[in-house]
Amino acid sequence: MFAGTLTRNVETAAAQYTGMIHSTRFDIAIQLEARAKMSERSPDFDVTAVNKSGRKVRIGTAWNETGNTSGNPYISMQIDVGLGPFRVNAVQTKEARAAQSGEFEIIPLVSNGLMKSGSISGELTAMDADNAFTGYIANMMFDLEFMLIENSYKSEETHPDYRIEVSSPRGTPIRVGSAWMAKSSRTGNDYLSLLINTPDGDLRVNAVQNEEQRGGQTFSIIPFIDSGEQPQDAGAGLSLVA
Repeated sequence: MFAGTLTRNVETAAAQYTGMIHSTRFDIAIQLEARAKMSERSPDFDVTAVNKSGRKVRIGTAWNETGNTSGNPYISMQIDVGLGPFRVNAVQTKEARAAQSGEFEIIPLVSNGLMKSGSISGELTAMDADNAFTGYIANMMFDLEFMLIENSYKSEETHPDYRIEVSSPRGTPIRVGSAWMAKSSRTGNDYLSLLINTPDGDLRVNAVQNEEQRGGQTFSIIPFIDSGEQPQDAGAGLSLVA
């Protein structure tokens, strides 16, 4: 569960990029500083931060990359803040690329593996504006309130239609999953397929409407059952094609 922003600095700055990275447990300011490359696959940057004692420390490495399908540049980072290593990408929206902006958004790259839905409860409600949803999902181990925000990065049919967001301790939105609009080939009814990252791994669920709910704004979240109707990339983790 990670989110953040990254900004390209002027060429004369000591750090080529500065930004913030957030989770439900921390909000950390980071810098990307160029490093000497020993080989083609050596990191392009050191990721640094300032610890509680005020000392600058190296917390990871980063690479300049190019999307295989889109051809768009992005930055891949591996970071460890003392909780174990994790991977994130820094990508740009279409608007940022068109404006040649130095603004990037940090999104999660890999997950903890797929967990079974088990016994869960949840609900999803369409909001009146902005093509968004609000909802919750809970079991005996976790209780998450979240929002579905339209995915501005979608450029291919298989990309998610929505990003699933929760809030950091400071209220910063954190992407914890993806959602796809889908239609049942058996009933013809519309539903949403959700992939949510929890501390125990990725959780796949569907948001469907029963007879009483159909045509309204409320969906019930139910455990995922593999019927062959799952959107093509719904099992591909939380990453977006840059």
